[in-house]
Amino acid sequence: MPGSDVLGSDVPGASCRSALPSAVVLDLDGVLADTRHRMAHLLRRPTDWEAFFAAAARDPVHPEGLAVARESAARGHHVVYLSGRPERTRPATERWLAQVGAPDGEVVLRRDGDRRAAPAVKLGALRALAGRFRLLVLVDDDPAVVRAARRSGTVAEVVLAGWQPRDEVTDQAQRGGRA
Repeated sequence: MPGSDVLGSDVPGASCRSALPSAVVLDLDGVLADTRHRMAHLLRRPTDWEAFFAAAARDPVHPEGLAVARESAARGHHVVYLSGRPERTRPATERWLAQVGAPDGEVVLRRDGDRRAAPAVKLGALRALAGRFRLLVLVDDDPAVVRAARRSGTVAEVVLAGWQPRDEVTDQAQRGGRA
């Protein structure tokens, strides 16, 4: 099954770490959602974030990311979708997740108007989630988020998703805050 190697068979020490329920945290853009068709909106000057997020409803699904979400849910882990998308995209994001058959899960989005870089936004969210869950795995496609999460020690295992090729536009978008 694609993506099944991300979870592995067991997370060392996870069972004795806490009585909290376990969770697997997945990024959306570049992990579950194939965003390549909408990256052109970020090449415009000024950057057209509204068009970029509006086009998300038409994202193809990455089968690898969907497999990780489904396997996580099947193993009894809570699934948390953690994204740099702004809160105002919640209705469209939740519809898309249902349309592609993603398992039910908590959707955590950045506050509208929060322009911090993705690592700052996501680390704050991970710290909050760690108060409620034993975070087994984070899967993200942004190397800066992955590095920051590994350094923080908040998540037992941090995986860099490599199934969507990265380019300069993607890196630029993830370095800067989103509107």
